[in-house]
Amino acid sequence: MTGQTPQQTMPVNDSSTNQTCDVFIYKESARIIFPIFYCLVFIISVTGNSLVLCITCQKKQKMNSTTIYIINLAISDTLFTLALPGRIIYYIRGFDWPFGDFLCRLTAMIFYSNTYASIAFMTCISVDRYLAMLHRQRCQRMRKIKVVRGICILVWVVVLLETSPLLMKNTMEYRSSHRTCMEFSHFDSYGMALVLLFACIIGFCFPLGLILYCYSRVSCKLSKTAKENPVTSRSGSNSRAKNMILLILLSFGVCFSPYHINIMQFAVRRLYNVPTCEDLKILKMSLQHPPGAYRKTAAVTHEGQYYVKKNMMVQTAEEMSAHM
Repeated sequence: MTGQTPQQTMPVNDSSTNQTCDVFIYKESARIIFPIFYCLVFIISVTGNSLVLCITCQKKQKMNSTTIYIINLAISDTLFTLALPGRIIYYIRGFDWPFGDFLCRLTAMIFYSNTYASIAFMTCISVDRYLAMLHRQRCQRMRKIKVVRGICILVWVVVLLETSPLLMKNTMEYRSSHRTCMEFSHFDSYGMALVLLFACIIGFCFPLGLILYCYSRVSCKLSKTAKENPVTSRSGSNSRAKNMILLILLSFGVCFSPYHINIMQFAVRRLYNVPTCEDLKILKMSLQHPPGAYRKTAAVTHEGQYYVKKNMMVQTAEEMSAHM
């Protein structure tokens, strides 16, 4: 960084050194890379989610359980885009937040609300597809419009309750001549390591396990149906549905796993040892992209889910239900 913007440092009680740790050694490159990255994310997110909302909200489009979940997923991403311009300006200014403490807190809440609302709604879509294809008659009540709307409201309430403490906590710090936002210098404490580990298990590991279970069962059912029904196999609907399931699982893993794995490995190591300077640098870099990596493919993923719902999985479910 130039002399006008002092470097941010964080003390590290490393046994090999008593020096402070410069966790922002990437500031110069970040001023260029992060704004470009988030500008691309902004364009893709606005375009993709606008398209999804337009398609699913058409009058001719029949509203069902999956459609409602996808609409909520797109709304979550649309809200996220509102926070991007502020972050872009923040990085351009060399990690200097000019919009005040409240907007910094609000931005933090939007970022993390979006991340875990997205995970929750993707999990809901997975469970919904599982019920539609393996328990179509027995669990029909769970897929009724009123019930699904209630589930969506519950998801929003739980996520907002979980992230609302960010509005009460100071997320902006004064560092000489500049003000940082959402850098969370207290994340290296022992108590915070426990909180982060618990949050990652509940907010990421459990949903991931549920998604893997649902889609593995759906995939097995598709394979079984293809063997029992040659017409379905020849039509190619099963293979297309499997490909889309794989795409969704891959998107979820690629988008959410790096951030949460980095956080969890840091938290586990912090519980047993004082973090080294290198640990803090990796953590700081991870915190710059809580929802960022996901946003890059959000629009494609959502359109893929919609395509699965409309053209493949519902069709296959109907074919299967006819043979159950």
